Amino acid sequence: MEIEINKVVTFHYALTADGEYSESSRDGDPASYLHGHGGIVRGLERAMRGRRAGDSFTLEVAPEDAFGERNPDFVQRVPIKQLIAAPAKLVAGQTVAINTKEGRAQGIALKVGRFNVDVDFNHPMAGRSLNFDVEILDVRDASQEEIAHRHVHGPDGQPHSSAEQ
Repeated sequence: MEIEINKVVTFHYALTADGEYSESSRDGDPASYLHGHGGIVRGLERAMRGRRAGDSFTLEVAPEDAFGERNPDFVQRVPIKQLIAAPAKLVAGQTVAINTKEGRAQGIALKVGRFNVDVDFNHPMAGRSLNFDVEILDVRDASQEEIAHRHVHGPDGQPHSSAEQ
């Protein structure tokens, strides 16, 4: 079965980015997603289309097809009192959060002052090319519930919570 819209794809991957970051599913459970619904980065999803279980490939995904380019406007000075659950001793490099009109936003503290903190709200992988080594394990039809919810449920399409049973 070929990967196309509304197919559930299960795969193992190894990811590296700029030689600094890496993660892999190979020592644990494989990843699964519903094809065509934006559950994985755009460049990887595009490369999956038309492939089958048993296929393996490597791929470099440019920032614009992954988490986007870094946006300097996403670095903002925020009053420390606006942080949610700010630690008593805030230091550069810590993850912080604030409430916005669109909901909670997380960022990385870059520079901490007495009353303000400069926070980078860019995605941590923004501006990076992502290198994937992929092995497709399974491709199946999605259930109607998965299509309606726009994501994969448990093994063999089982609901992922008792509220959906």
